[in-house]
Amino acid sequence: MLPWIVDAEPGTFEDEIRASVPVLVDFWAPWCGPCRMVSPLVERVGRENAGRMKVVKLNVDDAPAISARYNVSGIPLLVVIRDAGEVDRLVGAAPLERLRAWLEPHLPAASGERIHHAR
Repeated sequence: MLPWIVDAEPGTFEDEIRASVPVLVDFWAPWCGPCRMVSPLVERVGRENAGRMKVVKLNVDDAPAISARYNVSGIPLLVVIRDAGEVDRLVGAAPLERLRAWLEPHLPAASGERIHHAR
């Protein structure tokens, strides 16, 4: 099974964001209280959507150059990357339902999501 939730280092970040599915990057820091609230929610949606998305967690304190490249001015910051390009971002601690609603348009349809009218 592929690792759908990974901790990236500056040296592995570029490889980790290359994926056949959308990548949700969680820019965080250990001293950030809201980050500690968001992290379990990000991991939860990552598990719920394994195969549809990948989660890459990056500690901004360890990666100032990457943080600057993505214009990280506040954390937690969630960025959706597809085909190596940013497609959306969400700043701040969003509750689970808002996080799910924000992510859903960026994810491919889940396998087995078919409407069955007759039994």
